[in-house]
Amino acid sequence: MKRLSDEITNFFYSQGFVIVSTIDKNGRPHNSCKGIVRIEKTGKIYLLDLYRGVTFQNLINNSNISITSVDEHQFRGYCIKGKARKVKTKNLGNQILKAWDDKITSRATTRVVKNIRGEKGYPNHPEVSLPKPEYLIVFQAEEIVNLTPGKL
Repeated sequence: MKRLSDEITNFFYSQGFVIVSTIDKNGRPHNSCKGIVRIEKTGKIYLLDLYRGVTFQNLINNSNISITSVDEHQFRGYCIKGKARKVKTKNLGNQILKAWDDKITSRATTRVVKNIRGEKGYPNHPEVSLPKPEYLIVFQAEEIVNLTPGKL
């Protein structure tokens, strides 16, 4: 189990999504975009996975997972490696589900404000039509890789 610093926790919270990498049945990596619902300093990270697709199937066979995020403007990023399990939402506390609702509300609000300002982006609000999650990926960090080039 790896604890997460305030710097790493804040960095991941500030990202709109993360890249999640799992291993398929042939041993090949699979990457997908997922939202962070909650992140704890204990290294536990709750990830949203709405559609029971490839990531879901991969986790049945192999619990190894990594999440990666970069901020190209700041020229820094992190990859966190660890183990994951799928947990049905009915087995999670209300505060985890409220965190998901709050995140969706925040994303939709941000999109509305940007559209009002005339900033380019997706004109509709897809967040509000997403299905309620049936389960979340509960990830436990074991290793942190700093992707920021050492000379900076």
